[in-house]
Amino acid sequence: MGVRGAMLVMAAAALVFLAVAPVAESAISCGQVYGEVSPCINYVLYGGVPPPQCCQGVRNLLVAAVSRSDRQSICRCLKNAAQGISGRTIEAAASIPRKCKLSISYKISPTTDCSRVN
Repeated sequence: MGVRGAMLVMAAAALVFLAVAPVAESAISCGQVYGEVSPCINYVLYGGVPPPQCCQGVRNLLVAAVSRSDRQSICRCLKNAAQGISGRTIEAAASIPRKCKLSISYKISPTTDCSRVN
């Protein structure tokens, strides 16, 4: 999957999520999440080291996630985006927090149960 394909998957996931998500559930939208993690796309697709902008985007999300609802919303956005990728690319996406020396309480995966995120 090329960069264009990854962007299309992320955009489609955002549209699907926004169509089914309750409006007042969280102040953090999938558009915001995808905007913050978009610098990570080349890393996910091609490997190497996540660029500083990718790590900063993840850090920004951690800071913005002040409530359980925020954290679950971010989780659902990342889970939905992960549904469009597989294999090495999903492993790369899941490794971003560790590679950026950040800690999140769940794995970025299409099988993550975001309702359990505290």
